Amino acid sequence: MARRSLRVLFTAVISAVAITLGAAPSHAAEKIPEGDLPQALVNYVASPDAVAGANDWSCKPSKDKPHPVVLLPGTFFNIGVNFVKIAPRLHNEGYCVFATNYGMTSVSLGRVGGLKHIPESAKELDAFVDKVLRATGAEKVDIIGHSQGGNVPMYWMKKMGNAHKVAHYVGWAPSSHGTSVDGVVTLAHKLRLLGFAMPIAEVGQIPGVLDQFYTSDYTKELWADGPEVPVGPKYTVIMSRYDVVVTPYETQKLAGRDVNNVVLQERCPQDPAGHVGLFNDEPTMQLTLNALADGPKNFQPECRGYGLPVL
Repeated sequence: MARRSLRVLFTAVISAVAITLGAAPSHAAEKIPEGDLPQALVNYVASPDAVAGANDWSCKPSKDKPHPVVLLPGTFFNIGVNFVKIAPRLHNEGYCVFATNYGMTSVSLGRVGGLKHIPESAKELDAFVDKVLRATGAEKVDIIGHSQGGNVPMYWMKKMGNAHKVAHYVGWAPSSHGTSVDGVVTLAHKLRLLGFAMPIAEVGQIPGVLDQFYTSDYTKELWADGPEVPVGPKYTVIMSRYDVVVTPYETQKLAGRDVNNVVLQERCPQDPAGHVGLFNDEPTMQLTLNALADGPKNFQPECRGYGLPVL
């Protein structure tokens, strides 16, 4: 009788262990295909508010990936197009992934983001991050932002005091220090035309575009208290020499503690990806995941699967 009881107990223990080992989060078990350029183009119109792999509000972070990842798209884009590659990649690696649009105005048609003044968009980010933290029970998030998507969280951290909510920041060609748009802004500044631009932008409901000019009041305010980023998060900036949107590309670099500025072509010399092309660039994906995993700053990605040579 005692032997039988031991056998029953042993079986129960083995079953419990098997159940525990098999109880991995469902989001990690279900592999999602990564999207390509055709899918991105379809998503821009048909799925501006959703992208595969993101916004499972039942997702709970694991011990080895404790920070949910928040994705922020660039100006004129939306999460459906901007993150067709990275959102599934992160999901398949076991991260809880969340993505949000911001800065939509009446002229956005529900698809064109980043048009409001950046401080207004930062308030939207604030509400979204708090929602993610409540839903997941996490203490901090990781943030990946493309272009203006890397600028908005900088204001949110630097001016709104939220750096303590961020573990890792990864900027894909962030416009944090503003842009000359390949010299166009510089010329307009010299001709004293920019004074007319902001009123027109307000009427056209696209002031977020002009906020990113290096001459803007917004950019001056953002860095008025010094050139360094807030202490706390680990920062990674990935930039391309072929960028003609946020220019000069060197202005994308950040300064401060725990900052790693990476020029894509210094790791993969043949990579033709421009500003837009970072969204589907394989080395950029690898560098991003390395940053979130606290990998080496001199990490060498595999030089393949290059992004669009656009802008």
